[in-house]
Amino acid sequence: GIRNLSILGGAVKIIKKTKGIDIDIQNIPLDDAVTYKMLADGETTGTFQLNGSGMTRYLKELKPATIHDIMAMVALFRPGPMDSIPEYIRRKNNPSLVTYPDPRLKPILEKSYGVMTYQDDVLLTAIHIAGYTWEEADKLRKAMGKKIPEEMQKQEEKFKKGCVKGGTTATLANQLWDLIKPFAAYGFNKAHAAAYGMIAYQTSYLKANWTAEYMTAVLSAESGDADTIATVVADCAKMGIRVLPPDVNESESDFTYIDDRNIRFGLLGIKNLGADVAAAIISEREAHGKFTSIADIASRVSGRNFNKKGLEALIKTGAMDSLDERNHLLASIEQILSYHKDAVRDIASGQSNLFGKEGAKAVRGELKLRDVSPATKREKLAWERELLGLYVSEHPFREYAEFFGPALTYVKELPEKKGLPGLTNVGGIIMDVRQIFTKKKNEPMAFIKLEDITGTVEVVVFPKAYAANAHAIVKDAAVLVEGKIESDPERGDELKVLAEKLTPLTSDNLEEKRQMLMYSKRAAAEAISEKVGNNIERSQIFISVPPKMAPSVAAELKRIFGEFPGNRRVFLRVKDNGEAKKIETSFSIAFSGDAINQIEKLVGRGAVLQE
Repeated sequence: GIRNLSILGGAVKIIKKTKGIDIDIQNIPLDDAVTYKMLADGETTGTFQLNGSGMTRYLKELKPATIHDIMAMVALFRPGPMDSIPEYIRRKNNPSLVTYPDPRLKPILEKSYGVMTYQDDVLLTAIHIAGYTWEEADKLRKAMGKKIPEEMQKQEEKFKKGCVKGGTTATLANQLWDLIKPFAAYGFNKAHAAAYGMIAYQTSYLKANWTAEYMTAVLSAESGDADTIATVVADCAKMGIRVLPPDVNESESDFTYIDDRNIRFGLLGIKNLGADVAAAIISEREAHGKFTSIADIASRVSGRNFNKKGLEALIKTGAMDSLDERNHLLASIEQILSYHKDAVRDIASGQSNLFGKEGAKAVRGELKLRDVSPATKREKLAWERELLGLYVSEHPFREYAEFFGPALTYVKELPEKKGLPGLTNVGGIIMDVRQIFTKKKNEPMAFIKLEDITGTVEVVVFPKAYAANAHAIVKDAAVLVEGKIESDPERGDELKVLAEKLTPLTSDNLEEKRQMLMYSKRAAAEAISEKVGNNIERSQIFISVPPKMAPSVAAELKRIFGEFPGNRRVFLRVKDNGEAKKIETSFSIAFSGDAINQIEKLVGRGAVLQE
């Protein structure tokens, strides 16, 4: 019943159809370097168990190298053992840190770098260190699973006594119990983690090696969830894959793989278009070839499937762009339907057979479209949003994003801003507004769905802020929101913005806002840098560079260093013939996301480290 199994099956079928390759998903190589690099780069959208901002951040730090790393992360990313993740990452990246509380634990914890990771680790520790029998260990498992405080208290006493009796000190017994106690909150057994870890790896393997085919399968499986589709579409764009509007000459029922750089919306993804209409279009196209004109499709698709509502949906979503311009078709819907009616009558009366296709056309007349102005980009985007659930050909906030660049905070970056002092500026299009009145004072407030090119976030506008900013809360408007980032425990810690100020973005104020944002980001970065500037352990930035660097690259690095002044001394780390050399520069910069992004675009991902 797991959706990801359907995604795997769908991807395998698409790969067979497009590349002629049979993939036995149960026998793929578990040491695929491309897969592990993708996970280390944080490209986790659409994978099983490994997506989400928290897990993705840990994977980037961990840089998984084996299937055991993936299984361990699946198990550790749970309410019980989650606090052990940073230690697991430290030990994996620096094996010299691996230690065991007791030498007898090495065979149990060796695969997880000495970190208690699975429920099995708890039970084997109880057996080998505290002298439990297998039956007694199972009672410990039940006590943890049932979360009964009285039983856990009994188990704590029994465990500690058993440890001391087995030769450990009381201090070590207490330390071991402290490692075990979190598993009472929730912990995976190893078999469960292995099964989940394998599916996680399989989805990652297909995404890494057959990206467009896999993302096509993901889009088809998630087609009922517009927000998820928007996230996947954005991820595709980041990987150089375009998700195109539907097309009567290319789209199948579901999302359709076109080539390694293009995926099309399926016809069933169009609202107001019945499944019978979609099936009729596909069937006719497969039987007699692509449609060459609006007259051609009007005369070939059967009568009961061709109606005004469905035709309008096809036109507005761009599914007929290959036949004619959208506004020309919309303005001529009555003529198209009339032509279609005559064509169906001709077929029924046998005129098509009697006169041939061209002769029948002469009998019923040519289909002439009304000459009107083409649809504007804004109109096209609005239609796509209405009938496909998201903007497809282009996001209306893209122009703003290109103008603001890294000065603006984007939705995907919000997890990094949670808990930081001060306010964050995030921009986007207001997709939805829900106004309510408070119970105590009956004051208006609002919940806004804000969307930029990277995702959506809920913005909460409390009464005081609402009163001051009501003029800016307009659906489909582009705004800049200044507010505090918080998580919502009722929605699985989903992030939200508590707005203090909303500013409509207009052609008159864009440059002013861009300068303001750039100044605010630089000031915040310098403040953080100043705060930790005297701490030598956190005042250095290391940048990995190749032994030979082009003069143009060196010049660009110097420019970036000058643009982000701060208190972090810059060192270059050069690897030559297996030996790493540390070279101190004369530059000190601020440790900010903007600086890191620009540097890593130049010298490669993961090249910047702070120490």
